[in-house]
Amino acid sequence: MSQMLALVIVVFILLVGDLVAVRTKAWIPSMFVSAVLFLIGYWTFFPKEIVALAGVPSAVAVMMMYLLITNMGTLLSIQELKNQWKTIVIALSGILGIVTVLLSVGTLIFGFQTMVVAVPPLVGGVVSALIMSEGAKEAGLATLSVFAIVIYVMQGFAGYPLTSLVLKKEGKRLLKQYREGSLAANEVAATVEAAAQPVELKLFKNLPEKYNTEFFKFFRLSLVAYLAYLTSTLLAPVVSVSPFVLALLFGVIATSVGFLEKQALQKANGFGIAILVLMLFIFDGLKQATPGMLLEIIVPLLGAIVLGITGMYIFSFIVGKILKVSKEMAFAVSLTALYGFPADYIITNEVINSLTEDEKEREALTSHMLPPMLVGGFVTVTIVSVVLAGIFVGFL
Repeated sequence: MSQMLALVIVVFILLVGDLVAVRTKAWIPSMFVSAVLFLIGYWTFFPKEIVALAGVPSAVAVMMMYLLITNMGTLLSIQELKNQWKTIVIALSGILGIVTVLLSVGTLIFGFQTMVVAVPPLVGGVVSALIMSEGAKEAGLATLSVFAIVIYVMQGFAGYPLTSLVLKKEGKRLLKQYREGSLAANEVAATVEAAAQPVELKLFKNLPEKYNTEFFKFFRLSLVAYLAYLTSTLLAPVVSVSPFVLALLFGVIATSVGFLEKQALQKANGFGIAILVLMLFIFDGLKQATPGMLLEIIVPLLGAIVLGITGMYIFSFIVGKILKVSKEMAFAVSLTALYGFPADYIITNEVINSLTEDEKEREALTSHMLPPMLVGGFVTVTIVSVVLAGIFVGFL
């Protein structure tokens, strides 16, 4: 298969996902459709390395991840992060729910080792899945080594449609309040107005706009991402901190001091290709899930996902009730553990765009729904899951 044919096929799959999401008004998320099509492709005629063949090797995906996460930091001010403390508590409660139910009920049904392997991938990303997979392999547990990877690549099938469902309910509730004028109208207006105004680059206030080129924007984003990576490397002998977590934090700081503008990647006309690359990298993980593999572990796989989501809902509902956050928003924030970024960003935007065509209403919904979803995804997938994997691998 030629590179260009591979590229046409994988981009067409993303297009089909988009079209289905638009047609169904996000009831069927694009991520879910694309994941199914990629899985069918891998089981039939796709080369296993079709994503790399199309021009997206892992090195390119990692580069885009650094730029995207740093760029996401430009959307969150330091004040916004302080304001999202409820989101962080809810996200952690959802993870606690997964751990509690899987290690109690799940252990009784499927066994302790199976559930130990299941927890970190279920609440996180590829890093935690790989840690548990390697740990199981070293312990001589070949089936559980495969199980760790498969639960990671399959959990989104539950997470995508569920998130879309609860976000649509939350969006309709907020939209009704907004139209009635009871959705903190002044606060929303201020947020929208602030988002509409270009953020002053305090450190470059004397720089003529003509010199603020796309390459200058890319350079500043790359520099901030590199500083995050460098800091993570320097801290490694003392404490392990994900460079992606630091990239988000550094993006927030760089915007606050006036080194980066808000949505720098969009303004550099690089956001679309970055999302394309990262989505292809995510779906590349599905090449690990063969039909035989799934048949062997289908029962514990489904059991772990159902039990995990049940525990997540119960705990997030209780904590959301205490913190006076709607059960839909609390559950949606917890569900980010099943996929993280960029799926949390994509699904939230799909839902918002499906609910209204009025730009002001979309901005109001975005200001209320997107920040908690982004923060929730980073807390669960990027931070907590890796910590859990480091602890749980010792139990094998």
